[in-house]
Amino acid sequence: MTKNTIGEALTLTLFGESHGTHIGAVLDGLAPGITVDEADIRHALDMRRPSGKISTKRRESDEFSIISGVYNGRTTGTPLCIIIKNENAQSRDYEYGPARPGHADYTAYMKYHGFEDFRGGGHFSGRVTAAIVAACAVVRAALKKKGITVGTHISSLCSIRDRGFINYEEDIELLYNRPFPTLMEEAEEQMRSAAERCADLGDSLGGVLETAATGIPAGVGEPFFGTVEGELARAIFSVPAVKGVTFGMGADFANVFGSEASDTMRYENGNVVFDKNNNGGVNGGITNGAPILFKTIVKPTPSIFKPQQTIDFVQKENIIHTVKGRHDPMIIHRARAVVDALTALTLADLLTVRYGDDYLYTE
Repeated sequence: MTKNTIGEALTLTLFGESHGTHIGAVLDGLAPGITVDEADIRHALDMRRPSGKISTKRRESDEFSIISGVYNGRTTGTPLCIIIKNENAQSRDYEYGPARPGHADYTAYMKYHGFEDFRGGGHFSGRVTAAIVAACAVVRAALKKKGITVGTHISSLCSIRDRGFINYEEDIELLYNRPFPTLMEEAEEQMRSAAERCADLGDSLGGVLETAATGIPAGVGEPFFGTVEGELARAIFSVPAVKGVTFGMGADFANVFGSEASDTMRYENGNVVFDKNNNGGVNGGITNGAPILFKTIVKPTPSIFKPQQTIDFVQKENIIHTVKGRHDPMIIHRARAVVDALTALTLADLLTVRYGDDYLYTE
């Protein structure tokens, strides 16, 4: 699929702009009979919600409406459409012409010839990801009933590091209810403090997320052009500010011997188990039954309250520009909800391709 739709058997189509009346998403290919609990959707949106000095002062209630595809609390098998109203936009803070460094202002102008809705970043805004999170909450809940769980934490922020996954299922359950996604409370305290200091300086921070998915059976995915890594990376790179995705040991593969990199395996009570998971649960593009493990590199928020050299592409001149409006000194803690959502969607799509349209349905 192209442009604003992703997926093969289970697809998600995204629509809306940051300062438009609504944003929304359409899920197509969902099995009929899947339970839809609006509490799951609200919880997912809460995990994405801004809070305190480390987030934008734009506060949206994220009131949503499911306008098709659900009847009596179950999916009908037809397209599920969910919309979220934008209620707290301040369009006066945005002007057309100055290209904010690190943003898509200039590239959007070149692609859409000046007809784009530029307010708040328009269709490029992180605001639009709320619709992804809302729609994919239905998918994530359906996966959980199949014994498949997904969780993400902030692995590192500047020089501050969280611990890695130890007991995958327990750690994922812990993260599910943590608005600030770290596995250690002391890591949260240090990261929040660093972000607040950065906000006081009018600057921003990036970092690294680590995602785990458990319960995926071996044999899902394709070699070469439909690999699990490729499909996940394609989805995760759609998240604003993502600049890298690595699996298992990632870049560290370049610094070890093959004897260190390989994942040894054995039978235990008739089941295949791995002594290590350096490959992140994937071999040859196909799941091996171990937890899927990958990291996502998130760049610092490009909207900073410092003067920067840029251009005015309408007047065609060089200028010094300082952004206005309400912006996040860091977005990584909010981005984890979007990474969780797209991971769940991608895995559900791969499983649907492998096992059929009714895979997600459970009694």
